[in-house]
Amino acid sequence: MSLITARHPTPAPDTTTSTDRSTATSTAATTEKPAPARKLARGAGLGVLLALLATVVWSGSFVATRDMADTVPPIQAVFWRWIIALLAVAPFAARPFLRQWRTIRRHLGFVALASLFGVALYNTLVHQAGLTTSASNMGMIMAASPVIMAVYARLGGERLGARRILGMLTAALGVLLLVGKGSLAVDLAAGDLWMFAAALSFASYSALLKRKPAEIDGLAFLFTTFLLGALMLAPAYAVSLTVQGGFTVGLATAGPLLYVGVFSSAVAFFAWNKAIALVGAARAGVVYYLQPVCVALLSYALLGERLGLLGGASMALILGGVALASARGR
Repeated sequence: MSLITARHPTPAPDTTTSTDRSTATSTAATTEKPAPARKLARGAGLGVLLALLATVVWSGSFVATRDMADTVPPIQAVFWRWIIALLAVAPFAARPFLRQWRTIRRHLGFVALASLFGVALYNTLVHQAGLTTSASNMGMIMAASPVIMAVYARLGGERLGARRILGMLTAALGVLLLVGKGSLAVDLAAGDLWMFAAALSFASYSALLKRKPAEIDGLAFLFTTFLLGALMLAPAYAVSLTVQGGFTVGLATAGPLLYVGVFSSAVAFFAWNKAIALVGAARAGVVYYLQPVCVALLSYALLGERLGLLGGASMALILGGVALASARGR
């Protein structure tokens, strides 16, 4: 009886050095998983684009707000703005709001403070300013808010860096020249002072956003601030309705209200809140310096107002300052 032994092939000796293996492993890991720096750069780019979207949309809202100033009382305009905004976001945000209600209730003080500065107070001041100042001045004065955002960021421990400070100062110089028509001496009307108060309120809201509890969904947070803001405005709305009477609903009032309710509130606030989460209030605030540029371009396109040499030079300073301050180092 013969025994047949199965021969297994002898594995070839591994001639790969440990250095080669580590190099291959490192290359594969780099191929499979994006570098953290690359992810950070993509997030920063998206944040800047979202801040730009909000800035452009808000620029149009100053024109719409000024257009309503003579026909709709400020408090009533702001109240209906947030009712329209609530209806616009409800199909997307109502379910996350109900699902996270217990979490929202735990942080209700923070959310109420954000609603006060960003929804109730800020927009009321803007509409009040529209009674006695132009849309262009409103947009240009709001460009002061990035300076306040940067101050808040610095107080919060964020390092601004020399490049960002230089970019902010350059953009601020462009804004001052644009407001002062070539002079740094600016003559302010009552509406301009209301707008500076609005800028302070908006900067405070943006600084608060950086501390938003991470467990609260963005849409749920947006819906809650809109709801609380409308509730805060309800008593003032009732007084305005009693003292001033209502307004006539027609194309001249419905169009601007729909714009500020759907686009300037629902779309722009969602984009801005997301931008703050991605790049922070100070960096998003630098993009906000483009507001006077957008308002000037809209005035030229819709009203035929020419920019002139001074307007072009001021815009160049603002754009250059924004580009310098928004750039991220290696």
